[in-house]
Amino acid sequence: MPRIADTFARLKQQGGKALIPFVTAGDPDPKLTVPVLQALAQAGADVIELGVPFSDPMADGPVIQRSSERALKHGVSLKNVLGFITEFRKSDRVTPVVVFGYANPIEAMGVERFADAAKAADADGVLVVDYPPEEAQPLVELLDTRGLDTIFLLSPTTTDRRLEQVAKLGRGYLYYVSLRGVTGAANIDLADVAERVRHVRGFSKLPVGVGFGIRDAATAKAIAALSDAVVIGSALIQETEKAPRDKVTARIGEFLAPIREALDSLSVVKA
Repeated sequence: MPRIADTFARLKQQGGKALIPFVTAGDPDPKLTVPVLQALAQAGADVIELGVPFSDPMADGPVIQRSSERALKHGVSLKNVLGFITEFRKSDRVTPVVVFGYANPIEAMGVERFADAAKAADADGVLVVDYPPEEAQPLVELLDTRGLDTIFLLSPTTTDRRLEQVAKLGRGYLYYVSLRGVTGAANIDLADVAERVRHVRGFSKLPVGVGFGIRDAATAKAIAALSDAVVIGSALIQETEKAPRDKVTARIGEFLAPIREALDSLSVVKA
C-alpha cells in the first residue's frame, strides 16, 4: 500500500488524526532542510508537505513568501528539492513526503521528467497549486503509473462540478483550504468548515485535511475534530523564522509537541 494511504488507514483504525506540517525547502538554509525533515518526523508528523520555492506564490501569504525568497537566494531549485527527499530517505523510509509547489518549475523541468525524478527521489505525492483538475489529467496519469499521489486543493468556493472532477482525479488525501484568502490568514469559521468538509465527503472517500489559519494546539484540535488531518504551514515557519540557525530543529519539536498532543487526545483505539 502507498505510504500516504497506509498512514491514513492506520490512523483511521486508531481513530487518530494526521498532523501534516508544511515547510519550504531550502529555508532558512539548504543545509538545514534534511535535518528539518527529520525533526518534523520525530515531532510526530504523519505526512510532510515540502514546498518548492517559487518567485510568484499566488496562494501564499507573506510568511511563506518570505521563506521562498530566502530559499531562492540560496539558489534552491526543484531539482534540489527532490535531492533533499532522496537524502531524507536514507534515514526515514516511513514518513510520506508530498512535493508542494506551482506549475512553472514542473513545466520548466518537463512534466514526464519531473514524474520520473519524483519517483526516483521516493516522494509520495505531488500537489500543484495552479493545476486545476480540468488540466491535470496528463499529470495524474504520469504520477499514477509511478505510484505517486496527485493531491488537490479545495476551497470554500469550489463548485460541485469541480468536486466531481477532483473526486475522480484526487489521490492520497484532499486539502481543504479553510479560508477565502492566502496562507497565514486568521478567523476560521468552524461551523462553515464542518459543513464544507461534510459536503466534500459526499463526493469522495479520500481523507480530508484542512489548512490555512491553524496556528496552535487549540485551533488544530478544533479543526481535527471536524476532519481527518490538519495542515500547519505559516505558523510553523514563523517559529523557525525567529529561531537562531542552531535552534531551528529544536524549535520545531517545541512548537509541534502540544499540537501533536492535542490531536492524540482525540484518538480512540478501536477494539
